[in-house]
Amino acid sequence: MSTASVPLPNWINYGLIPLLNLIVAFLISGFVVWLIGESPLAALSLLIEGAFGSGEGIGFTLYYATSFIFTGLSVAVAIHAGLFNIGSEGQAYVGGLGCALVALALDNYMPWYVTMPIAVIGAGIFGAAWAFIPAFLQAKRGSHIVITTIMFNYIAAALMVYLLVHVLIVPGKMAPETRTFLEGGQLPKLGWIMTAFGAKLGAAPFNVSFIIALLAAWFVWILIWRTKLGFEMRTLGVSSTAAAYAGIPYARIVIIAMLLSGALAGMMALNPVMGSSARLQVEFVGGAGFVGIAVSLMGRNHPLGIIFAAILFGVLYQGGDWISFEMPNITREMILVIQGLVILFAGALEYMFRPAMVHLYQQFVRA
Repeated sequence: MSTASVPLPNWINYGLIPLLNLIVAFLISGFVVWLIGESPLAALSLLIEGAFGSGEGIGFTLYYATSFIFTGLSVAVAIHAGLFNIGSEGQAYVGGLGCALVALALDNYMPWYVTMPIAVIGAGIFGAAWAFIPAFLQAKRGSHIVITTIMFNYIAAALMVYLLVHVLIVPGKMAPETRTFLEGGQLPKLGWIMTAFGAKLGAAPFNVSFIIALLAAWFVWILIWRTKLGFEMRTLGVSSTAAAYAGIPYARIVIIAMLLSGALAGMMALNPVMGSSARLQVEFVGGAGFVGIAVSLMGRNHPLGIIFAAILFGVLYQGGDWISFEMPNITREMILVIQGLVILFAGALEYMFRPAMVHLYQQFVRA
């Protein structure tokens, strides 16, 4: 019998196997660091120091993690329905347009706590709208969702550059960006959390969107595991034949799943657009949509796992910047290699240790 069909306890599936993958990724990363003449232990120490050594470092780590939670949830919702949404990057980009238009329209008239929920809706609607055409093509025409969502990433990038250069740019300025939002269009920082632990947030843009991300994770958990729609999505994801036999409408579930996925990706824009820079800029997504794929896979497509995986990648981003500053021999490109190794073992090779775990577990049960 194939090891893929052998059930394992959740603590092995969602705890031990991802941990082993992560350890192997860091061991190989340490070997690469050693090859260029630096100490792997010193690099690891700097990674932890940069990510957690100060209130400002923790703030930056959680700021990066916030974006990854949104995009990780976006990918996970689609995967549960048997869809591989590669378009979270473009959907987040267009979602930024939605929340920016709300902020530009209301920041002079409303306080942030009134603007924020409308901006969440705007970002979600724009992100969902950008996911609709690939979803429709998949559901009605059989076009592969991976191909169409990749194409729409490039279309989104071109569209946003055009809008920022020719439509939304501040007259008389060269920078392709909107005007800076007034206070009513900015999400406040969560410095009080750091203060409660005796630390200072400093310049870190850790903001209210982190709380929105946690609420989104809770919503996804309710949706996938506690609703009829979630059951239909998971059934379709496991077997389209079984779903059809059960009377689950394929086209409707595909479109709904992709709309939800696109909406979650669009909400990611709240973090950098309204929480960090307080304006819409070119390339504000910064690859978070693609990192979300690794975050979802490493978190086993479960909201709680996604939160922890997002924090891990936040550590890699913030701690990696600290390493490249303190160890000049370890460049930003080297940090990308380390991130790539984590993605490799957590994503493409996520089940590398499963056959061995199945064998050991069966031996333990028999004993």
